[in-house]
Amino acid sequence: MKEERNSFSSSLGFVLAAAGSAVGLGNIWRFPYLAAKDGGGLFLVVYIILALTFGFTMIISETAIGRKTKQSALTAYGTLHKPSKWIGVFACLVPFMILPYYCIIGGWVLKYCIVFLTGNGIAATEDGYFTGFITGYAEPIIFDIIFLLAVAVIIYQGVNKGIESLSKVLMPILLVFVIGIAIFSLTIKGNGERSGMDGLKIYIVPSLAGMSAHDIFIVVLDAMGQLFYSISVAMGIMVTYGSYFKDDSNLTKSVNQIEFFDTIVAFLAGVMIIPAVYVFLGEEGMHSSGPGLMFIALPKVFKEMGFMGNIIGCAFFIMVLFAALTSAMSVLEAVVASLIDCFGWTRRKATIIESAIALVIGIIVCLGYNIFYFEMPLPNGATAQILDIMDYLSNNIFMPIVAIGTCIMVGWLIKPQTIIDEVTKNGEKFGRKWLFIVMIKFVAPILLTILLLGSVGIIK
Repeated sequence: MKEERNSFSSSLGFVLAAAGSAVGLGNIWRFPYLAAKDGGGLFLVVYIILALTFGFTMIISETAIGRKTKQSALTAYGTLHKPSKWIGVFACLVPFMILPYYCIIGGWVLKYCIVFLTGNGIAATEDGYFTGFITGYAEPIIFDIIFLLAVAVIIYQGVNKGIESLSKVLMPILLVFVIGIAIFSLTIKGNGERSGMDGLKIYIVPSLAGMSAHDIFIVVLDAMGQLFYSISVAMGIMVTYGSYFKDDSNLTKSVNQIEFFDTIVAFLAGVMIIPAVYVFLGEEGMHSSGPGLMFIALPKVFKEMGFMGNIIGCAFFIMVLFAALTSAMSVLEAVVASLIDCFGWTRRKATIIESAIALVIGIIVCLGYNIFYFEMPLPNGATAQILDIMDYLSNNIFMPIVAIGTCIMVGWLIKPQTIIDEVTKNGEKFGRKWLFIVMIKFVAPILLTILLLGSVGIIK
C-alpha cells in the first residue's frame, strides 16, 4: 500500500528545509577558497549574477517539476516526458553516490566538534593529526555510523516531524553562529600588521590585476560550479522538496528567499574564514580548500587566538555540524522519496535499506584511506582515492549531465510555458519570466556543456 504523500506545513518550512539543504559543506570549505583564488570581489559579483540568473532558473525548474508531478526525481521526469525518464535515474544516482561519503565527512566534523567541546582543540593543530585520524581503522567508521544514524532517524520521522521540524530549529541557530563568528573574525588583529579588516578587503574588493580573458572565464566556471554545491540542484533534492510544496503557496517568492538565504550564508562563510586565515596564516593559507581548510588550516588559526580559540573553534564546528546535518538530511530524503514513489515502499523500509547500503559503501570509502588505499589521476589534474573519485563523478560528471538534460527537457521538449503555468497557477507574478526562458533554452545549456567539458579535461 502506497503511503499518503506529506507536504510542508508552510512556505517557511519549505524555505528553511531547502535552505538547510543548500547551506552545507560546499559553502563553508569551497566558497571561501574560490573567492580567495578568483580575485575576491570579482568572484562574489560573478557568483551573485549567476545565482540570480542560472541558479534561479534551475531552482524554479526543479521545484516546479516536483510540485506539478507530486513525485520525486526518479519518477517525476518520466511523468512529465516519458523519454526523459533517464534524467530522473541520473538525478537519483547523484544523491545515492553522495550520501556515503558526505556522512563520512559529517563524521569528521563530529569528531572535531567533540575535540573542541572537550577543550582539546589544541591537539587538532598538531601536524599529522587529521591524517592520523582519517587513516585509522575504527574511529572514522564509528563517527560515520553515528552521523548516518542521526540522519536516518530524522528522515524516518518524515517530512513534518523530521525534516521540517529540525530545519526550523537548526537553521536559525546556524545563522546566529555564522553571523557571530563572522563579526568576531573581523575584529581579529595578529601579532604583525595584518588585521581581520585587511582580510575582508581582499575578500570583497574585486581584483583584476594581471587577469586575462581566460582567467575571467575560469572565474565564471568556478562560480557556476560552486552553485551546484551550494543550491542543491541537479541532484533530485529540489524536485523532491518541490513535491512537498503546497499548491496554494507562492513558489517564486519562496525560491527568491532560498536564493537570498543561501547567498548570504555563503558570503558570511567567507567573512568567517578568510579574514581569520589571512591574519594568522597569510595569503598562502587562504588558498587552502576542502578538508585541508577545515581540518588543518582553521584549527591552527584557532590555536593562534589563544583562550578564545577553543571557544570560537567549538562554535565553528557546531555550526558546521548543523550545516552538514541539514544537507545530509536532504540527500537521504531524495533517495528515500524516490524509492517510495518508484517501488511503493514504506518510508521505514526505504530509509532502512538505503541507510544500510550507504553504511556498507561508507565503510569501504573509510578503508580507502588505509586497506584499500590507491592513487588515481583525474582528468582535472587531481590525484584521487575512493572518496575523491565518488565526489568527482557525482559533482563533476553526473550533476552537469542532469542539469543539461533538465534544460533540454524544459526548454525544448515540454516547453518553458509548462513551468511558467505551474509557477503562476494561483495568479502570482513571474517577474523574471523572460530571463527564465532565455536561460533555460540557450544560456544555461551552453554554460553547463562548457562546465562539463572542463570537468573531463577537454577544455582547460
